[in-house]
Amino acid sequence: MLDAKRLLEQVLGGQAGRGSGKGPSLGGLGTGALAGGLAGILLGTKTGRKLGGSTLKLGAMAAIGAIAYKAYRDWQAAKVATSAAAGPACAEPSPLLPAPAGTAFNPVEEQAQQTLARSLLRAMIAAAKADGHVDAQEQARVFAEIDKLGLGAEDKAFVFDELRAKLDIDAVAADAATPEQAAEIYAASLLAIEPDSAAERGYLAMLAARLRLDDDLVARIHRSVATAGDIRPPDAT
Repeated sequence: MLDAKRLLEQVLGGQAGRGSGKGPSLGGLGTGALAGGLAGILLGTKTGRKLGGSTLKLGAMAAIGAIAYKAYRDWQAAKVATSAAAGPACAEPSPLLPAPAGTAFNPVEEQAQQTLARSLLRAMIAAAKADGHVDAQEQARVFAEIDKLGLGAEDKAFVFDELRAKLDIDAVAADAATPEQAAEIYAASLLAIEPDSAAERGYLAMLAARLRLDDDLVARIHRSVATAGDIRPPDAT
């Protein structure tokens, strides 16, 4: 059986002591277990995004949830402040903290965690394909590299199927059962790439529209990702 949560950790986690030494890199699909294959070949020389070392204490899914949770909380606070003032208002930005357990950002049931992890993986792989870089020849190279990584049969099958599948932004958006999950799927997609091409920026814009995300919330997710190195572990004071 596919363990999507574990696969997400392999993709994004286990990166301490690698790379530049400045914290784990989310270069496209990370520099974890798939660094030599999927991430490296899919994204070539793109540097991706970096998270602070404390992120490793949260785990991959919790880190993505924290990023989306901060943006969503700030967005809601700004709406309340604006309404109370009957005009534009600036709410104080919240710190980047783990999402509360039991929320849509951080489900506690195992099946819900697996479903969310699967959605986030699908979103990240789709974003990596957005610029058209992963053609048939690149797929063959990726498959050959993944075969060397010691992943389980179910994990490899999932990655292979997602890579082979036609890019379907509606399918990615359909995984969002709640507005909170929509924000998290967008955050994962943004973490997966550096949107430095028109195709990638266009993909993110279309995804935000399909997810029905407010423009201000999208902007706050971008800011939350930009400050992701400051995520504090649950026991931080």
